[in-house]
Amino acid sequence: MKNEKTILCFGDSNTWGADPAGGPRFDRSTRWPCRLQAELGEAYHVVEEGLCGRTTVWDDPIEGDKNGLRHLIPLLKSHSPLDVLVILLGTNDLKNRFSVSAMDVATSLGTLVETAHNTAGAFTNGVPEILVICPPPFAPLDKTSLKEMFIGGEEKSHQLGAAVHQLCVERKIPMVNAGDSIQSSPIDGIHLEASEHAKLARVVSEAVKKLT
Repeated sequence: MKNEKTILCFGDSNTWGADPAGGPRFDRSTRWPCRLQAELGEAYHVVEEGLCGRTTVWDDPIEGDKNGLRHLIPLLKSHSPLDVLVILLGTNDLKNRFSVSAMDVATSLGTLVETAHNTAGAFTNGVPEILVICPPPFAPLDKTSLKEMFIGGEEKSHQLGAAVHQLCVERKIPMVNAGDSIQSSPIDGIHLEASEHAKLARVVSEAVKKLT
């Protein structure tokens, strides 16, 4: 559609659509970026860019090339021109192997925003608006298969909202705290069930409309 606004959803497995029950990837009628498309309508084009295991800025010594900072600029160029960049990352940063704090994660999200802002030459219509979504806190992990991978992460996940909020206020970055509206699944403690994808799409839709 002529003059449609393009939204890039840059995230991890919860943007990709991982099923907490271990099933196949949720279908397009379920995943929150696709639901966002339905919420926004034909005047918008929503691009899904979710990668399981993606971090904000950290190189993963086990899973390989998951560093969101390395992915960001090529993807911004690939999907240009963009009107809004939506970033939903931080969950994988809380894996025990990275040993970072909630404030470290917030600062890393700020690095992604700054990188996008400083790369105006990558865009054919200037720098897009940027919306940061803070992931919801983990559900209890003690009886899940992810317990060992995320040792210490559950506590940090409950600190993340305040840390990201502080950073976004200081830097005047638009933010949605997903934990105000949705919950992580008790099945694996981290991923979103179908109902939460729908709720998140509605919340993000309202935030995107305010930016555009």
